[in-house]
Amino acid sequence: MDSAVVVSAPGKVLITGAYLVLEQPHAGLVVSTSARFYAVVKPIHENLAPDSWSWSWSDVKVISPQLGTETDYKFSHRDLSLRRVSSEGSSSFVEQAVQLSVAAAKAGFTGASSEEREHFRDQLLQGLEITILGSNDFYSFRRQLEARGLPLTRSSLAALSAFSSISTNTQPGEDEIALPEVAKTGLGSSAAMTTAVVASLLQYFGRVDLPLHGAAKEDVETDLELVHSVAQAAHCAAQGKIGSGFDVSCAVYGSQRYVRFSPSVLSSVQASGRLITPLEIMKQVLAESWDGERLAYALPPGLMLVVGEPGFGGSHTPSMVGAVQAWRKRDPEKATPIWNALAEANLSVEKGLLHLKTVAGSGKFYENILESCSTSSADKWKILHGDTPGSLEVVMSLLETRQAFLQVRSLLRHVGEAAGVPIEPPSQTALLDATMEMDGVLLAGVPGAGGFDAVFAITIGSTVRDKLELEWSRRGVLSLSAQEDPSGVSLEKCDPREV
Repeated sequence: MDSAVVVSAPGKVLITGAYLVLEQPHAGLVVSTSARFYAVVKPIHENLAPDSWSWSWSDVKVISPQLGTETDYKFSHRDLSLRRVSSEGSSSFVEQAVQLSVAAAKAGFTGASSEEREHFRDQLLQGLEITILGSNDFYSFRRQLEARGLPLTRSSLAALSAFSSISTNTQPGEDEIALPEVAKTGLGSSAAMTTAVVASLLQYFGRVDLPLHGAAKEDVETDLELVHSVAQAAHCAAQGKIGSGFDVSCAVYGSQRYVRFSPSVLSSVQASGRLITPLEIMKQVLAESWDGERLAYALPPGLMLVVGEPGFGGSHTPSMVGAVQAWRKRDPEKATPIWNALAEANLSVEKGLLHLKTVAGSGKFYENILESCSTSSADKWKILHGDTPGSLEVVMSLLETRQAFLQVRSLLRHVGEAAGVPIEPPSQTALLDATMEMDGVLLAGVPGAGGFDAVFAITIGSTVRDKLELEWSRRGVLSLSAQEDPSGVSLEKCDPREV
């Protein structure tokens, strides 16, 4: 349908900055992925009814083919709120995204021409049909693969249909770990979904003009700032708390070095339990000055992101974060030096990766060194390339980055033990240590807050990725298809199911 708008937003992997990214001025390196959420928006009614001018409600339908649900709502023109009228399941993230996106669009039409305001009202009266689709990598398909007798590999995942139906957990996992209702892989599905819905509605109402996926576009910063503000507000309202926001920022802007905004920016969202309308919330949020920092970032040339699912199910990040914060308050004398050391180690990883991007400018010389390192273990890199200053600079950058990341892992394990949460549990430690001993693996860790839901590695070249996938499969770890894709929220040419 020509009137349909399709927008996508990426998932994320937080490489450094776990826990520290919750506080200014600590930074996190977050990489956006090829796994994306899509939102398809189109009108429910092609033509307006003659008496539609008197309507005070609009129809909204949210379709999730992967969950097999269609949820019907009535949208109030008076207070811009949704009322669910069907018995099917609902999502607070989607509901907040719809309410606050329409509110932001309406706020933007203040002072607009009567024709523009009338067009906006007509779009609402036609109703909104929103279809939401998430790449398979956001969800666990281990059960389906095992039921079919397929190996735990990317090729097996590729054999599944795109946007496959989602499996749900019905029993506790090992060690009495409570698993979520929908088995996820920790790529930031709620942030990507919220951002995709927000951006699709703002695009549909003509409030933003987003770039096509993979295409450069000038003068898009103001539009992205609007998407970011609304998506952060919607995500915060749905969660009932103000998080660090790195996952939403990554979904909007793509791979980046991120320093959080002041929580006070979203104070009006926290007040939403009182009698304050979505329009009032968005007027306050859009008037705020966002003081976070963001620097575009991508992995150095020749390095590849690999993400794996160990099969324990998603960890409960909020409870882990709460336990760590409680430990810091309870024992600041021990926590503070560990926290400071962790910040320094994170910075060393960041500097090492940035320096690799600088020396990559040597072109073929850099590529040849990486190719050689990809076929040997890290303890041999210096022996192979320590004879010339240029070679040594590249190798030392690799080794220093690797050593700094090992320090990050060690400190996070210490934090987890002190706080009583499994940031890098023993099963993950054994897997990650074995991974880092492989030829051509720069580093491996648990992303974000850690736990059981995912592991990641950064390898030198695609050949190493293939070997790592086989080793992970042997250890019961499913390598996902997702790779780094630095692109943030984007307009798509068509419904992804039609590709």
